Amino acid sequence: MSIEVRPSLEALQGLDWSKGDGLLPAVVQDADTLQVLMLGYVSAESLAATLAVGHMTFYSRSRQRLWTKGEQSGNVLAVQSISVDCDADTLLVLARPAGPTCHTGAESCFDQAPKDFLGGLGQLVAMREAQRPPGSYTTRLFEDGIRRIAQKVGEEGVETALAAVAQDDAALLGEASDLLYHLLVLLRARGLSLDDARQVLETRHR
Repeated sequence: MSIEVRPSLEALQGLDWSKGDGLLPAVVQDADTLQVLMLGYVSAESLAATLAVGHMTFYSRSRQRLWTKGEQSGNVLAVQSISVDCDADTLLVLARPAGPTCHTGAESCFDQAPKDFLGGLGQLVAMREAQRPPGSYTTRLFEDGIRRIAQKVGEEGVETALAAVAQDDAALLGEASDLLYHLLVLLRARGLSLDDARQVLETRHR
């Protein structure tokens, strides 16, 4: 089952707190890249705090108290959803990190954790739109406006189709990569993301 970010405390019912002496392990994944970020433990109280404020709050077994991830560094984990496993004794949290999750400064506490590159690229595109760093091609696209971005998607679509029928695999992959990038920018310019398109595909598949 899945718990909404801000439900009533009734959503806590049904969880099996007995196996871990009142604690449940919580695996946290990046909501965009699906990279595993960390593993922590939650109590009923810390989970209630998480649901109340929307930032991941754990129970520290060493300090014997609640702690919100990022309470000192500012690198909070903004919770998007919480899922419960089949035994109701483990949580899977999708969150958007405000900065590095690991205390070492790394994105993840698991050095080799795989992640979705396109999801990460979508994050970068969103940052470019918000910050508009000078000299960035993505910045220039956003400043040129949605008509220009849409034109680029059309151009790259045609070039991809032509490469598919008249060029080798390397050329096709190069053009397809350009198309995907510009499509990410176009979606962002409309306030959308690749995940929104993915959800449409999942709905159609079902």
